[in-house]
Amino acid sequence: MQNIFLNDPIAKILGEWSIYIGWRSVLFRIFLSVLLAAVVGCERSSKRHSAGLRTFILISLASSVSSMIDICFKNNIPVLSGAAIVSVAMISGNSILFSSKSQIKGLTTSAGLWACGIVSLTIGAGLYTITLISFFALIFCLSLLPIVEVILKDRSNHFEIHLELKSSSSLQDFVMTIRKLGLKIDDIESNPAYLNSGLSVYSISITINERDAEKYKHHRDIIEALRSLEYVHYIEEMN
Repeated sequence: MQNIFLNDPIAKILGEWSIYIGWRSVLFRIFLSVLLAAVVGCERSSKRHSAGLRTFILISLASSVSSMIDICFKNNIPVLSGAAIVSVAMISGNSILFSSKSQIKGLTTSAGLWACGIVSLTIGAGLYTITLISFFALIFCLSLLPIVEVILKDRSNHFEIHLELKSSSSLQDFVMTIRKLGLKIDDIESNPAYLNSGLSVYSISITINERDAEKYKHHRDIIEALRSLEYVHYIEEMN
């Protein structure tokens, strides 16, 4: 284990005090775990996700301290670190929710919590180079990849919509309009969550036929065209 620390480029720059467990290295590792988790937590909070600043900091703090305790007791099997990973997985799993629109919410935040816990174990172990590389990779996935994901989804031939009709009798007209636009309906499911709302609500899977859909190629264009129908109360693409 010591050889791993000595081969860490950042640890070499910081000095020998950062390699071993002492009061300075403990303070530094806790500070680093709180700081990096705060950055990730702020990114999640700014997007109004369920797990925010305090949650990420607590997860990171617990994971890094667990890793340091395992080192102090010289455990060949990192018992506390393993328990921390399992605990974080359980907590992050509980942050996944299903909305009334049959959409899965919090999946990315849940994975982010788990990843943050893993990165924090490397902080507690004093593997600073691995920590920083993993941290920047995590921020890249959470902040920049969603832009790429939106572009890819908008160009996909398959997508799902949440549809609210003013009357169930309008569903047949809606299906006919879909076909006129060169689209194919793969599946229609009635949403029971809106049973007493006075609206007819559906989750619909759609395929874009490249040969027939000449005018509407992108999902946003299709949604805007369907939104203009007078019998449509609300419509949006499902994530």
